[in-house]
Amino acid sequence: MRGQLLRPSLASSPCYRAALLRSCRRNFATTQDAPNVASRTPPYTKLLKNLATVRSVLAPTRALTLAEKILYSHLDSPAESLLTNTDNGKSIRGAANLKLKPDRVAMQDASAQMAILQFMSCGLPSTAVPASIHCDHMIVGEKGADVDLPASIAGNKEVFDFLESASRRYGIEFWPPGAGIIHQSVLENYSAPGLMMLGTDSHTPNAGGLGAIAIGVGGADAVDALVDAPWELKAPKILGVELVGELSGWASPKDVILALAGQLTVRGGTGFLIEYFGSGVDTLSCTGMATICNMGAEVGATTSIFPFSSGHIPYLQATHRGSIATKAAELSGMPEKQNLLRPDSGAEYDQVVTIDMSTLEPHINGPFTPDFSTPISRFSEVVKEKEWPETFSSALIGSCTNSSYADMTRAEDLVKQASAAGLKPKADFFITPGSEQIRATLERDSTLSTFESAGGVVLANACGPCIGQWKRTDGVEKGTSNAIFTSYNRNFPARNDGNRETMNFLASPELVTALSYAGSTTFNPLTDSISTPSGESFKFTPPKGQDLPSAGFATGNPDFLPSAPTPTPSVEVKVSPTSDRLALLDPFAPFPESDLSGLKVLYKVKGQCTTDTISAAGPWLKYKGHLPNISENTLIGAVNAATGETNVAYDNDGSSSSIPALAKRWKEAGQDWLVVAEHNYGEGSAREHAALQPRYLGGRVILAKSFARIHETNLKKQGVVPLTFVNEADYDKMLACDDVDTQGLYDTLRNGGKGEVELVVRRDGKEIARVKTKHTLSKDQAGFVLAGSALNVLARKASEDREAVTRQNELSD
Repeated sequence: MRGQLLRPSLASSPCYRAALLRSCRRNFATTQDAPNVASRTPPYTKLLKNLATVRSVLAPTRALTLAEKILYSHLDSPAESLLTNTDNGKSIRGAANLKLKPDRVAMQDASAQMAILQFMSCGLPSTAVPASIHCDHMIVGEKGADVDLPASIAGNKEVFDFLESASRRYGIEFWPPGAGIIHQSVLENYSAPGLMMLGTDSHTPNAGGLGAIAIGVGGADAVDALVDAPWELKAPKILGVELVGELSGWASPKDVILALAGQLTVRGGTGFLIEYFGSGVDTLSCTGMATICNMGAEVGATTSIFPFSSGHIPYLQATHRGSIATKAAELSGMPEKQNLLRPDSGAEYDQVVTIDMSTLEPHINGPFTPDFSTPISRFSEVVKEKEWPETFSSALIGSCTNSSYADMTRAEDLVKQASAAGLKPKADFFITPGSEQIRATLERDSTLSTFESAGGVVLANACGPCIGQWKRTDGVEKGTSNAIFTSYNRNFPARNDGNRETMNFLASPELVTALSYAGSTTFNPLTDSISTPSGESFKFTPPKGQDLPSAGFATGNPDFLPSAPTPTPSVEVKVSPTSDRLALLDPFAPFPESDLSGLKVLYKVKGQCTTDTISAAGPWLKYKGHLPNISENTLIGAVNAATGETNVAYDNDGSSSSIPALAKRWKEAGQDWLVVAEHNYGEGSAREHAALQPRYLGGRVILAKSFARIHETNLKKQGVVPLTFVNEADYDKMLACDDVDTQGLYDTLRNGGKGEVELVVRRDGKEIARVKTKHTLSKDQAGFVLAGSALNVLARKASEDREAVTRQNELSD
C-alpha cells in the first residue's frame, strides 16, 4: 500500500476483538450453535407431489426445463396459473401470471427496514415462511475491518437494534453486522437444489449456483411471502446457456458471465430466466456457478440456475448439509417425469447461447456499465482508443460475487509469486471476505496474512465499496477522472465512491490482483512482464487455488452466528417516534374513482436511469427506514433531457431547483406528476425505495421506452403505474411541465388490467399530442394500484382474517 502502514492480522489484534465483541453484543437473541439442517431443507415431498399435479394439468408429453419444474412446483394453484390466458397451457412463457408460494425469504439490512415496516403493518404474529436478515450493506469500507466494523456498528446502532428486535419478535434469523454478505451467507446456509427463495436484493440469484430458484424483489414482494399470500411473476421465457469445454489457465467462472453480458447487454435477459446446461457444467465448482448466477442480474434476467451437479455435493458436505446432498442426489436420479432437479430430455429453450469455456479468455467489463465487455488481449488497445486512464489507483477483490475460498486462494497464489520476486502492489489493494466463515478460514490458512504482508487491507465481511460504502483514502477527489479495478458485479457511474468520473472495470479476482502489481490499465498479465527491484523481468504464471479448504471451513467468531428463528411476541420492536432513521408507514391513498387529470411532467430523463439514479445509495443508506428523509434524494442522478444538467428541474415559471425540491413543492400544492424516461428505466438493484419515493412525493405514472423487470413490479406494488410508449418517437414530443390526462386507465384498472391507456398531452392549455401506451398490469396488480398499494391489500386481508378468527373463537366459546 502506498504510504500506508500494514495492519495486523485480525486474530492478533486485541483491540479489534475487544471492540468487536463490545459493539456486537446481542440485545435479545440467543445464537444458534447448531442450526437445524432439516429446517433448511426444501420441502421435497411436497414439491414432488406438486410436480405430479403440474404434469396432470399440462399435456402428458410436455417436456419441461429445470426452471419450469421448480417454478411450477411452487404454484399455489397450478391449473389457474398455467391455463389462464395461455391457450390452455400451450403458451405459458411470457403470458401466464404465476402465483407462487416461495419456501424462504432473505433480506439485507438496507432493504429489510422497509420490508419489516411493511410486514408490521399487516399485524401478524410471525412470518409464514422461514426468513433471515443479514446486516451487510451499512458497513463502511475504509481503513480495515478492525476499525471500520465497530465504527459502523456504533453509527447504525438504532437500525440494527430495530432489525434485531423485529427478528426476535417475528421469528426471523438475524445475522449481525460482520457475519457476512447476504448472498454468501445464503449460499453457505440456505440455498439448496429445488428451493425457491425471494430476496430483497437484485443479486439474490447468486443462490442459483446451488440449484435454487432465487429471485431478487422489492420489500413489498417479500411481504407477500412473509404473510403467506401468493407472489405473482410473469412466466419468464427460458434462455438456455450451453457450457462446453473446461476452463483453464487464467480463465475463471467470472469470465463466463462477463463474456455473456457482452453478448446479451444489460437488457438482453429481460423477461428471461437463464438456465445453464451442457457438458461443461460438471467442470465448475459450486461457488463458480454462484458467481455466474450472481451477475445474471446485470443482463436483466429474472434469475439464473444451474442443475444439480457433482460440484454441489462436496460444497454441501463442507457446509454441514450432507443430508441435503444425499437427498438431492437421490432425487436427481429419479425417472425423468418425477425428477425435480434435472430438465426433461427434449425440453426447448426460447433462445440458446453456447460458450466454449476451453477457448474463453479473461474479460474486463466497463467502465460505467457491466455489459461493455473486452477480452484481455484487446483491452490495452481499447484503453488507448477510448483515451481511458492508463494508470489506476485501487484494486478491490472479494464481495458477494467473488469471495469464495477458490477465488481467494487463486489470488493468493499470484501474491506469493509477486512477493517472491520482491514486488509490491502499485495500486491500493483491498480484500473483502464474503462471510465470517470465509474470513476465519482464510485467516487460519494464512491467506489473509499473505495479502496483508503484501500491503493489502482486509475490509469487514460486508458489501462496503461494492455498494457505495467506501471512504477513499487515496486523495482522489470527486469530479476527478480515475480508474479502479474490482471483482464486483456492478459499475454504474458513482456506484462505488460517489464520483461519477470513477471508471470501475470489472474482472476476476485473479486478474485484478495481477493488475495491481503493474498499476497500469494496459498491462496484460498473460503476456507482459514487470521489472523487479533487482532489475530482472518477472512474469506471472497462471494462478492455482483450491475449490474447498482441505481442513474444512472454520466457524469463526461465535458472536456472528444467527439468532434462533423462534417468535417471541413479548419483544417490543424498537422504533423511536423522534428518530430520523426510522419511521412507521402511513398507507398511501387509494386511486381516485376516475382517470387522472392534470398530471404534470416533473422531469424528462435523458439516457440511463438506474435505481442508483433514482434512489442513490452510499450515505443515503442510513435513511432506508425513513421514507420522508430518503425521499430527499429522489432522482438526484437523473440527467435533464432538455438541458443536459443533472438534478436540475424547472417549474412552470422557469425557476430551477433540485428534482426532489420541485416534487415536494408540487406535492404540497396537491399537484400529482409523472416522469418521462428512456430505455431500461430502473435498471440495477432491487431497490424498492426507487418506487416508494416517487409515490410518496406525488408520482402517479412513469412513462418510459422500457423498464427493468424488478423495478416495474416495484412500481405497481406501490401504486405507481408504469407505462411504455407504443411509438418510442413520442418521447420526443413531450417536455417537462407538460400537462397530461390519462384516458382508459381507470377502466383498465377496474377491468383487472384489460384495456388500453392513452395519454393526452397539453402545453400552454393546448393539446399537442395523444400518446398511445402499453402496460403489463395483471388483475392482482391492477388491484394494488386501485387500493393505493399492495400493502393496503395485504393489510386489509390480514384484518379480515383476524376478524374471522375472532368470530370463530366467539362461536366456539
